[in-house]
Amino acid sequence: MALVLIIDDAAFSRRMIRRFLQGDGYEILEASNGREGLEMVHKHQPNCVLADILMPDMNGFEFLQALQDEQLKIPTIIISADIQDGARNQSYQLGAVNFINKPPKETELRAAVQQILQTKE
Repeated sequence: MALVLIIDDAAFSRRMIRRFLQGDGYEILEASNGREGLEMVHKHQPNCVLADILMPDMNGFEFLQALQDEQLKIPTIIISADIQDGARNQSYQLGAVNFINKPPKETELRAAVQQILQTKE
């Protein structure tokens, strides 16, 4: 069973994403900021990460940079309300494999996660 880590400071967003993905049989972990998410990455080695950009303590860009710095190759999808091209481009430059606007559409999110996990197999 694939392990998916959701990193978002908004509990509502984490619940919504969890609800979208639980029906596909994934095991779900949650973190409320990038630093907590990075600790969970070290402890649990998830197959995929879904992360917001704007969070306290360690934002999504800093989280992606930390993954790069530590040479951790975990596919990460950014899910953000920031619709600016700059945020999207920076996410990709830092290693994100996809960028989905908030609020995510269930079909788009599920397809993106499925694509990543099939590619990893």
